Amino acid sequence: MITETDLKHLHRCVELAETALEKGDEPFGSVLVSADGEVLFEDHNHVAGGDHTQHPEFAIARWAANNLSPEERSKATVYTSGEHCPMCAAAHGWVGLGRIVYASSSEQLAGWLSELEVTPSPVRNLAIEDVIKAPVVDGPVPELAEQVRLLHRQLHARRR
Repeated sequence: MITETDLKHLHRCVELAETALEKGDEPFGSVLVSADGEVLFEDHNHVAGGDHTQHPEFAIARWAANNLSPEERSKATVYTSGEHCPMCAAAHGWVGLGRIVYASSSEQLAGWLSELEVTPSPVRNLAIEDVIKAPVVDGPVPELAEQVRLLHRQLHARRR
């Protein structure tokens, strides 16, 4: 169930996605929040330079592994503008992070990119649940997913 607190953090993720787009990058943003509600880490995509592993969810996993105990990681929540790709989901699982809340799903993204006639990713489109065992996942959130869709439309309109 999506709460008002979840929506607040998801709105920040969309803002970070907008920042990524403004910087010429793909529009994804993510926030790591502790069990007591403290924002611990936030980032956006940095793949424009050619390193397609520079996703914010992957950066969160690395940061959490280096800065939080296993117990703190398991109680933290990752908020993100778009559902984790398989690489980021695996990192999330390996690090032992807790709940994931996303604004838009991988399935939605694949549909939007198909509509825009964008070449598909070389990585399979898998739901988080197909990558890690027993995740706690909430999303998508329709009104925020629409904002994310518009960001992707802007990105690909620029690339044409």
